[in-house]
Amino acid sequence: MNQFISFADVAELDTLIAQALRYKQTPLQDSQLGKGKRLGMLFLNPSMRTRLSTQVAAHNLGMEAIVFNVGQDGWALEFEDEAIMSGNTVEHVKDAAPILGKYFDILGIRTFPSLQNKEDDYSELYIRQFIKYAGIPVVSLESATLHPLQSLTDIITIREVFQEKRKPKIVLTWAPHVKPLPQCVANSFAQWVNGWGNAEFVIAHPEDYELDTAFTKGAHITHHQDAALQGADIVYVKNWSTFTDYGKIYCNDPEWMLTRDKLALTNQARVMHCLPVRRNVELSDEVLDSAHSVVTAQAANRVWAAQAVLAQMLKTIAS
Repeated sequence: MNQFISFADVAELDTLIAQALRYKQTPLQDSQLGKGKRLGMLFLNPSMRTRLSTQVAAHNLGMEAIVFNVGQDGWALEFEDEAIMSGNTVEHVKDAAPILGKYFDILGIRTFPSLQNKEDDYSELYIRQFIKYAGIPVVSLESATLHPLQSLTDIITIREVFQEKRKPKIVLTWAPHVKPLPQCVANSFAQWVNGWGNAEFVIAHPEDYELDTAFTKGAHITHHQDAALQGADIVYVKNWSTFTDYGKIYCNDPEWMLTRDKLALTNQARVMHCLPVRRNVELSDEVLDSAHSVVTAQAANRVWAAQAVLAQMLKTIAS
């Protein structure tokens, strides 16, 4: 595995899931695999679970993980090729990335969309420029449009909590929020569930909250949350802003918050959320604190997802 930025980078999903679950049982089984190797982690926006879980995963493999907060600790970076750097940017990624490629063996990048210009955000310029110039494997710690480590974690969690010998009904449902959020987690979850192909997949959201069809093709899409929840085995709750008229909030209807009454429509569904969550806005306390919620277990699985990905990258380096 030379890079990990989307589902397309995974050759065998079942193999990756199985490795993650083995690490969950025996975290230090490959503690020498990364001995003498360094993971550089560059953050262009804040992180808690992604940062800490990836650091733990690297440590479990014997790697040294070094974190650098670009906005706070370093120069403002320029990403456009042939840019005339007479503004606020001080260093070009074309100069910075190759040096990082000499310092580290694997480079993790965390970026965030502007939610101002859809074309710029969906070009994934930042992470693709690091891939172009660093010369080492790059792993996405979240990008403007996708969050693959989160989505791998989500599939691992679903495999753990749903043991029946049939395809689960998985519902991704939009939730209200106090500010516009990116589409990356929703895009990524849709991409991975559709790529997995082992579920009845439904996406429910208000009108005008359609996602990019490049990620949702294969899912059934509805504007009726109650109908979507009928018989659901897994309910993934997430807010996202508008895609067509980019980055806006059109609807903040509190009726879209997942409550115990709405959960009664499901097949005793397990409830997922990527965190952080706005309690009693996106999800009610009574759902989050119930036995239906697997949010904590889901977040804990972030370590094993990251460890499985880093291990595959280390094996690629060694081969």
